[in-house]
Amino acid sequence: MGQEMHEFEIDPTQDAPQQGPSWASKRWPIMDAAAGDDLTRALDPMALKLEIAKAAKKPGAPALDEAALEAAAMDSIRAMLIVRTYRVRGHLAADLDPLGLSKQDLPADLSPEYHGFLAGDLNRKVFMGGVLGLQWATMNEVVAILRKNYCGKVGFEYMHISDVEERKFIQDRIEGGDKNIDFTPNGKKAILAAVVRGEQYEKFLGKKYVGTKRFGLDGGESMIPALEAVIKYGGQKGVREIIYGMAHRGRLNVLANVLAKPYRVIFHEFSGGTANPEDVGGSGDVKYHLGTSTDREFDGIKVHMSLQPNPSHLETVDPVVLGKARAQQVFRDDIGPGKHKQVLPILIHGDAAFAGQGIVWECFGFSGVKGYNTGGCIHFVINNQIGFTTSPQFSRGSPYPSDVAKGVQAPIIHVNGDDPEAVTFACKLAIDYRQQFGRDIVVDMWCYRRFGHNEGDEPGFTQPLMYQRIRQHPGVSTLYAERLVQQGVIDKDYKGEVEDHFVATLETEFEAAKSYKANEADWFGGRWSGLNKPADPVTARRNVPTGIDQKLFDSLGRVLTTVPEGLTIHKTLGRVLDAKREMFSSGAGFDWATGEALAYGSLVTEGFNVRLSGQDSGRGTFSQRHSVWVDQTDEHKYIPLTTLPHGRFEVHDSPLSEYGVLGFEYGYASADPKTLVLWEAQFGDFANGAQIMIDQYIAASEAKWLRANGLVMLLPHGYEGQGPEHSSARLERYLQLCAEDNIQVCNITTPANYFHVLRRQMHRPFRKPLIIMTPKSLLRHPLAKSVASDFVGDGHFMRILSDTNGAQDQDTRKVILCSGKVAYDLIEARDAAGITDTQIIRLEQLYPFPGEPLALRLARMVNLEEVVWCQEEPKNNGSWFFVEPLIEESLKAAKSKVGRARYAGRAAAASPATGLAKRHAAEQAALVADALSLSVRGEIRRKKKG
Repeated sequence: MGQEMHEFEIDPTQDAPQQGPSWASKRWPIMDAAAGDDLTRALDPMALKLEIAKAAKKPGAPALDEAALEAAAMDSIRAMLIVRTYRVRGHLAADLDPLGLSKQDLPADLSPEYHGFLAGDLNRKVFMGGVLGLQWATMNEVVAILRKNYCGKVGFEYMHISDVEERKFIQDRIEGGDKNIDFTPNGKKAILAAVVRGEQYEKFLGKKYVGTKRFGLDGGESMIPALEAVIKYGGQKGVREIIYGMAHRGRLNVLANVLAKPYRVIFHEFSGGTANPEDVGGSGDVKYHLGTSTDREFDGIKVHMSLQPNPSHLETVDPVVLGKARAQQVFRDDIGPGKHKQVLPILIHGDAAFAGQGIVWECFGFSGVKGYNTGGCIHFVINNQIGFTTSPQFSRGSPYPSDVAKGVQAPIIHVNGDDPEAVTFACKLAIDYRQQFGRDIVVDMWCYRRFGHNEGDEPGFTQPLMYQRIRQHPGVSTLYAERLVQQGVIDKDYKGEVEDHFVATLETEFEAAKSYKANEADWFGGRWSGLNKPADPVTARRNVPTGIDQKLFDSLGRVLTTVPEGLTIHKTLGRVLDAKREMFSSGAGFDWATGEALAYGSLVTEGFNVRLSGQDSGRGTFSQRHSVWVDQTDEHKYIPLTTLPHGRFEVHDSPLSEYGVLGFEYGYASADPKTLVLWEAQFGDFANGAQIMIDQYIAASEAKWLRANGLVMLLPHGYEGQGPEHSSARLERYLQLCAEDNIQVCNITTPANYFHVLRRQMHRPFRKPLIIMTPKSLLRHPLAKSVASDFVGDGHFMRILSDTNGAQDQDTRKVILCSGKVAYDLIEARDAAGITDTQIIRLEQLYPFPGEPLALRLARMVNLEEVVWCQEEPKNNGSWFFVEPLIEESLKAAKSKVGRARYAGRAAAASPATGLAKRHAAEQAALVADALSLSVRGEIRRKKKG
C-alpha cells in the first residue's frame, strides 16, 4: 500500500496495449473506491464486469447485454483515469490568479476526448462504483463535478502523498457533487468583517503615516479571516497554543487583527515610541520586526498565541518557531505517538522567499524526524506573484513557489486570494489535516501586492502591465460584499457601515496612542520567572559555586560505567568504560568526555533538562563522547544519562544542517530556560553555514527584542594540521560580535573547567548565549586531565588558569597569555627548554573579558618585563585584535611597568590554516619558539637530543 503504479500491469512479453477488447482483457489498475485510491491494486476486468452486471440490475441502471457489459467495463476504466487525472493535474486549470495574468487553457488530458470519449459518448451512463458519490453517471456529469471540485477557486496537489489514508482524507472533504465551500450567513458576515478590518487598517496607516514603510497586506486581506479560522477550529480540535513566524508582508496587520495587539500600541510604535531604549531597554528594532503574545478565545476555548520577532533575513525565523514549538510541546507533555496536538506552529511566507531560501527546505527536513518533529506545521504562502521587483519566471524554475513541499509529501492547497471564503476553507482543511495526521501542509494563497515592495517603491518601473491591472482591480472586500449582496446575505449599505464603525475605532485608538507610554518590558514571566537580566556588567561576569557533592559524583560514576544486562557493547567501547572505571577508582585522569557527562548528569539529577544535538553528537565526532551505547547484536540503544531521576536528558544526531538546526535549538532555548540546550558543530568552521542565526539572533536578540537565551554552541577548534576547515572555529567572528555583555565566549582547556562552565550556565540567575571553542587533540591529551577534587566541593569555573609548573610570581620575568590548546604546546616547550622565569596564563573566558582577575594576577609579578600574547590562529584571526587593548587595560590596572603585550603567532593569512602537515608543524614550532624567545633550530635540536 502506498506505492503507485504509473504503467499498465501487463505481461512484459506482450506488445503495448491497444484499443478495444484485447486492451480491456489485460490486468489494469483501477479505482479502489473503498480505499480512496486509484492505483493501489490491479483488478481483474472479470470482477469489474461482475460488479457492473450486479449494479445494472438495480432500478435506474442501464440494461446491459454481454457486448454492452464489455463496453461498460471499458468506459468505467476510462472514467477512473479521468478522475485520477483531475486529482493529479486539475489544479493546473484552477482559477487561482485574481489578476487573470496566469490563466491557462484547460490541459488536454483533462478532457473526456483525451481518454477516448467522443462527443456522442458524453451522455451515456458510465458505472462509477461510488466514486465522486456516484453509481452511474454521464461523462458530462462526471466532468462537471470534477471541474467544480478541482478547477474552481481552489486547486489541490496531494496525489504525490504515498499514504492512502491521507489521500482519502482529502478526497472525502473535496470530492463529489455535494461538496461546496459554504458558510452560514453569520459566518459570511464574520469573514467580510475580518476582510474589512484588514483593508481599512492598511488604508488608515497609509493616511496617518504617509510615506512610512509598513509592508502592507493590501491585496492579501483574505488571510485575516483564514488565520482566525485556524484559531477557532484548531481550538475545537485540541490546539491550545499557536506560535507564528512570518516576514514583513502583512505583519502589522496580523499583529493587530489576528493576534489582537492593541492598535494604540502599534500607533505608538509608528511614532517611534519603542525606538527609545529608555522606554523598554535594549536597542529596539523597526516595528515590522517585532513580535507579541496574547490569548484569544472562540466558543469558550482559549488559545495562547505568540508571533516571534525576526530580522530582515528571509525565512530565518522558521526554525526558531519550530524549535520553540517543540519546547512547548515537551513542556505540555505533548510529544510522542498520537500527540503533538496542543501546540501548533504556523509559518507565513512570501512566495519568492518560500521558493528561493534553502532554510525552507531545511525546516521541511525536520518533519517527522525524532527530536525535531513538531507534529506538522501549517505553511501559509502570501503569493504576491512577485519578489521585490522579480517576476516568478526569474525567481524559480518550478510552476509554483510551493513545489519544494512535495519533498516531504506535504499536501498543497492553492487558493484564489480574492475569494475569502475559499481561503478560509483552505485553512480549515489545513488544520483538520494537521491535527489528524501530524504532518506539514501548505496553503498557497494567490493574491497581489497593491503597492511596491514597500509603500515608497514604484512597481511600475519593472512590472508595468501587472500594475496597470492592479490599479483597475477592486479590493477584496468590494468583490466579496457584492457577492454577499447578490446572495441576499447583506444589503448594499452593510459594508459601509462596518467600515465606518471600524475606522471610528481606529481614530479613537490613534488619539489614545498619543498619551500611551510603554511599560518597561517584562522579560521574565511564565517559565522565565525567577530569572532576571544582570544588573550591571560586573554581575554578568559573576561566578557561582558549581561543584557537586561526593555522593552524587560517585553515583554518576556508577551510571556512566555500568553496562546493563542484555546489552552487548562494542569491544572498543568496553575499553573506554574500563578507562572510566579507573578514573573513578583512582580519582585522577578525568578526560573531557567524562567531565562533560558529569556536568550533564549532575544537572539532570538536580531537576534541569539537557538537550544536546549535532550531526554526530551521540557518539561524538571524534569518537569521544559515547553518550549512546548501541547493542552490537540488534542495534537497540542504551543512553545511561536517561536513567537518572528528576530531569530529562536527550541527545540527537541531527539532520545534516547547520542553519536550520542551530535556529531550531535557539528557538527551543528561547522557550525553556530550565533546559541546557547545546548545539554542536561537527567542526567549528561548519557553523559558517548558520551565520545568520549567530549574527541576527544569538548575538543581538536580547538588545533588539528583549529576548534572553541560554543556548550553548560547541565548536571544535584547534590547530593539528587538519587543514583550513578542520582547524578554526573562526573565534574572531564571535569576539567581534561581543558587546554589552550579550554573549559569552570561552576557549577551555580542562575537563573540570568545562564541567563548571556548563553548570554555571544553569545555576546563575540569568541566561546568556555561551560559545565554547571545544578541543580535538585535547580530548585525549595527557596534560588535559582533571582530578576528582576538581569536580567536588565548592569549586567554580575559572576564567583564567595558570600552569602548575610556572615560575614563582617574584621570579617571573615573562608572562605568556594564550587561549586553548596552544597552552600545552607552550608548557611542554618551556619545560623542555628549562626556562624558569616564565608563566603561561590561559584565558579560559575571552568575553566578558576577565580583566579584574587578570589585573590582580599581573600585579603580583613585581619583576615582570614582558607580556606576550600567543595564538595558533593567523594574526588577522583568533583573539589578538580583540584582547590587545583589554590586556593593555589590565596592565594599567595592575600598575605594571609593561605597557603593552607583544604578539607571537602566525602571520596574517587569507586561509585560516594550512593543509600541509609539514608546513603546519613548522609554523607551530615557530610561533611557540617566538613566544618563548627560543631559536626554532635550537628548539628542534633540544627535542632530538632529549
